[in-house]
Amino acid sequence: MPSNMERLEQIAAELPEAERVDIEEWGGHPTFRVRGKNFVFSDLDATGISLKLSKDEAAAVVATDSAVTPASYGLGRHGWVGISIDVSADAQRWVQLREWIRTSYTLVAPRKLARIVEEQDA
Repeated sequence: MPSNMERLEQIAAELPEAERVDIEEWGGHPTFRVRGKNFVFSDLDATGISLKLSKDEAAAVVATDSAVTPASYGLGRHGWVGISIDVSADAQRWVQLREWIRTSYTLVAPRKLARIVEEQDA
């Protein structure tokens, strides 16, 4: 079974111009970016990630999913959420995570790139 990080990397690889950038100042923690803008922050083993959702979706997810909390540093008010991912997360959970990661990408990517993903998901 692939690790959480391998799964996260596979999802990011589906997205146009997405790249992984490890931040040395943060102990090598990975981020996933499109044209310099972060759409996922991760810990080293991807058992904890942060991503952006619409403010309404973020509020709904935080209210209904105990593994999701508003992101720290005041980012929660802008729709950023932190998600704990169990290493034994099932396929259904990864379907949901993939959807949220793709949503985060479309919210930060340039419009032209976001549209490609939105059309794939329509």
